[in-house]
Amino acid sequence: MKPRLPKLIRYINLILILILLVKIAGYFSIVEERSVNQVFKTISRIGMTMTISFVHFRLMRLGCIKNYTYDNILAPVLYCSYLALGLASFGWSTDWQYSALQWLMTFESFVFVFVFYRVVAVINFHFPDYHIDLVKLFAWAIFPIMLTFIVGSFVEPDTFYRGMRGGEEKRLGGWIMNPNELGMLSGMAAALSYLYVISSKQKIWGILMMIAAIVILALTSSRSSAIGFMLIMGILVLKSKNKKLKIAMMAAVGIAAPILIKYVIFKDSGGVEEVMSMTGRLPFWTALLNEGIVREPFFGFGFMRINYTDYFQGLNTYPAKMTHNTFMQVLMNLGFVGFFIAFWQLVTTIRNFAIHSAARYANFFIAVFIPAIINSFTEFGIFGEANYGILFYQFLILLFVVETKSKLSTREKLRLKLFTKRWGVEPLPSTKKT
Repeated sequence: MKPRLPKLIRYINLILILILLVKIAGYFSIVEERSVNQVFKTISRIGMTMTISFVHFRLMRLGCIKNYTYDNILAPVLYCSYLALGLASFGWSTDWQYSALQWLMTFESFVFVFVFYRVVAVINFHFPDYHIDLVKLFAWAIFPIMLTFIVGSFVEPDTFYRGMRGGEEKRLGGWIMNPNELGMLSGMAAALSYLYVISSKQKIWGILMMIAAIVILALTSSRSSAIGFMLIMGILVLKSKNKKLKIAMMAAVGIAAPILIKYVIFKDSGGVEEVMSMTGRLPFWTALLNEGIVREPFFGFGFMRINYTDYFQGLNTYPAKMTHNTFMQVLMNLGFVGFFIAFWQLVTTIRNFAIHSAARYANFFIAVFIPAIINSFTEFGIFGEANYGILFYQFLILLFVVETKSKLSTREKLRLKLFTKRWGVEPLPSTKKT
């Protein structure tokens, strides 16, 4: 008779879903009071990093071996170089306390992702019956957030909607989350839900997840997120071998596209002129290049700083604390040196995907990367101030890096034999990516 596995293993999928859910929710504001939000965000984010570290520790105490190895490490090495330069920038930052706070949040989330993948690698090797699927994990972790916003939009519209253009336009997000950031999350959730539908036997949940995400996407009125969603679905549908699915999805996109273009991309207020200027961002970026970076061209103003003061304002632009473009942000805060590192880090991450384009999680990469990178052109982005776009990008950096060992040492083989005898489970026989 096999020994009963610990609850940690039997409920590991649920545990990881809850950890990821709280981690993502830690980027939201729960009340209008800033000090309360700071406490909530600190506890939720650091708490989940400590929780996943504890899970990893417990797995080792159960006798699991550290069966993971690292491949394609240039992408994480360059990311660590970017973080190292950010750390060094405290020495010349125009506000080192702010730089330190932003850096610590970025570093903490990277540690979380690193340990998270190690847990996934250990579980998938030792307990194949409890295999962790990243698509399922992310889809279920984001679904409660989508439901919360849908319910909140009916129950507390004053809280969940944000007035724009003097109150003429209402966008879902409120003071809880920037509508464009929420749009990115919903676009990502819709794509992951689609992948969940085509891989799951219980398709009803995936369909409900997808409907909820698309509703949120429409209510945020985020142009960039709508474009990203249509792009993702186009790519994923074209990659599908199911002809009926292709026809159905193309028909759905064909119906939805004109609606999105009219009511989301080309809104009544501003029209084409507003879209072409990217809602005033182009003049601001021009001013950053002409009047900002020339002052500190090599190493910038310090991590997440874009000026000597808290705000930058060009001669003919609005004042802003961030650049609304992640590449411009890294250029301003770490100069051309930082921009060079960040650019090649992005290239190596895409290269890892290209190498593994036929791997199991290739579609997962597409579903997460496209919303994150498109959002990066207009908002905080993957190299900007702390946001869950950075967290998702860090997952992509390590996606094809942490993998199961193909060969075990003599000591590891002995420990694995003892583990198998103790728990009566057969480990995964072949090498598989996390």
